[in-house]
Amino acid sequence: MNKPAQTTAAETPERTSAGIILMCAGVACLSANDALAKFLVADHAPLQILFLRNVIALPFALALVLVLGGRGALRSHKPAAHLVRGVLWIAATILFFTSFRHLELAEATALIFVAPLFITALSALFLGEIVGRRRWQAVIVGFIGVLIVIRPGSAAFQPVSLLPVLTALIYAVLMLSARWVDSRESVWTMLLYLTGTSAVLSALIVPFFWTPVRPETLWLFVAIALSGTAGMTMMTQAFRLAPAGIVAPLDYTGIVWATAFGWLIWREVPDAPAFIGAGVIICSGLFVIWREHRPAKPPGP
Repeated sequence: MNKPAQTTAAETPERTSAGIILMCAGVACLSANDALAKFLVADHAPLQILFLRNVIALPFALALVLVLGGRGALRSHKPAAHLVRGVLWIAATILFFTSFRHLELAEATALIFVAPLFITALSALFLGEIVGRRRWQAVIVGFIGVLIVIRPGSAAFQPVSLLPVLTALIYAVLMLSARWVDSRESVWTMLLYLTGTSAVLSALIVPFFWTPVRPETLWLFVAIALSGTAGMTMMTQAFRLAPAGIVAPLDYTGIVWATAFGWLIWREVPDAPAFIGAGVIICSGLFVIWREHRPAKPPGP
């Protein structure tokens, strides 16, 4: 007979509370990162924003890795895996930032939240993982939510609405590609190489898209680099401190921040279908997270 779950040293209430606070703060930072990107994309190519963000963030990421992971975290046993992940990260970022030129911040954010549903579907279709009937139903319902937001066939439909959905698909592949990374490498190694690889690869192409950076907007690039790095670091630490089933759903607080930033900066107010579709997507994602992290049932007598 299995013993009942107990609170261990790794999952104390204090650590769980700290994880919740870090996750909420990290999501807020990444939401600010998206708002800054939407502001900058009006005058700069998404690739240029990505390049400058990563170049500025790289020294901070290196310092974080050395402090939190040690010098051993600088070594990669499978550089090719990080190269592929860098390409995926660049593609996802460019698509998402491009959507900001045409979509409200909250709408683009809501659509990218379909990523957990893509992860569930891809893990079943290509990795052979067992996905139960209820989770498949949640995936289908979530994609219905996507249709509610983008409204294909209606006068309100914009083909650019598909960009965040495609971003979510690539992001799902990026998350699953973490399995290609050598198991001896820490999450800090992955963070460093994702930032560094993206900076190097984007440097090869960015000259074709470069526009002069005005001195008065340089601080925005510094801000987007710091907010993105801080957000990723805090969210990573949150998963290290608290159970994933507790902190993962907090990622959806991003829709609150996106709506707030959109209204404060651009006076954007999502319409009713956008709110309804976002709610359907979020509920489906929360159900999938709950099913994946719910405690195992004890065996019967």
